[in-house]
Amino acid sequence: MDRPIAQGERPQASAEPELEGIRIRGRRFSAAELLRIRAVVHECADAHRFALSKKVCEALDWRQRNGRLKDRACRDVLARLHELGFLRLPAPRRPAVRRRRVLLTPQTGPRPALAIRPRDIDDASFSLVTGSGDAKRERLWNEYVERYHDFGYGVPLGAHLKYFVSVGREPIACLAFCGAAWRVEARERWIGWSDAQRRRNLSFVVNNSRFVILPWVASPNLASRILSLAARRLARDWQARYAYRPLLLETFVHGERYRGTCYRAANWIWVGHTKGRGRMDREFKADVAKKAMFVYPLVNDAASRLRR
Repeated sequence: MDRPIAQGERPQASAEPELEGIRIRGRRFSAAELLRIRAVVHECADAHRFALSKKVCEALDWRQRNGRLKDRACRDVLARLHELGFLRLPAPRRPAVRRRRVLLTPQTGPRPALAIRPRDIDDASFSLVTGSGDAKRERLWNEYVERYHDFGYGVPLGAHLKYFVSVGREPIACLAFCGAAWRVEARERWIGWSDAQRRRNLSFVVNNSRFVILPWVASPNLASRILSLAARRLARDWQARYAYRPLLLETFVHGERYRGTCYRAANWIWVGHTKGRGRMDREFKADVAKKAMFVYPLVNDAASRLRR
């Protein structure tokens, strides 16, 4: 594009060939879809960006498997098309803000040592934080993870589940699962799928993005016990919230700090190491520490089903 499109101006026809087949957030948009998106934005010029994303989703019937609109992803698409000059969005209603720092309170402070046995933990020890409607409990989970996980709390984007693991009413561990990494050579090699198959089926892979046992809890083999029980229930919890069942779990272990012993003990499969690009580095520019990657099939034929 020679210049951005002024507000209210219709882009020239020459914009279409340049954007034919553009891919944003893993989805390829046809010229017809792009024209429809631009028409919706033009027709609703007075709407704010949040409302526009919903209108575009409705126009394209762009939904998650549970029927909810993919408006969060749609906002990214609209922002990218705005950057390219293909359409003109209204100015944001408020300036972008950085994630608020998670405040640490005495409620998550260190406790006296607690010795428990792995068999003290069962399925009833798990409680879902995501979708519970309990904002205080969600803030508490965030605070525990911010304080005790090596990488702190990170805001999960898209589909995700967060769990507390407790003995009685006392939390002893926190887990989180979210969308899979966009591209990892070791995983792709283990599954044996093509780029097209990966783009189509990546949502069936779920990433164990956070797992921390609180430091005052002492018990050999507890971590592998928790991981095994989490894998056993994750698929049904995911389906209850997002209306489909994942086929494969993945996780990354910082090789300079840990060996992934608890994942190996829970029958996760080591498939190789990352190249130091980060989970969502689609531009191949990031420079982060290499990590060991493990996967856990939730069905016997996970790899073959992901190739379909």
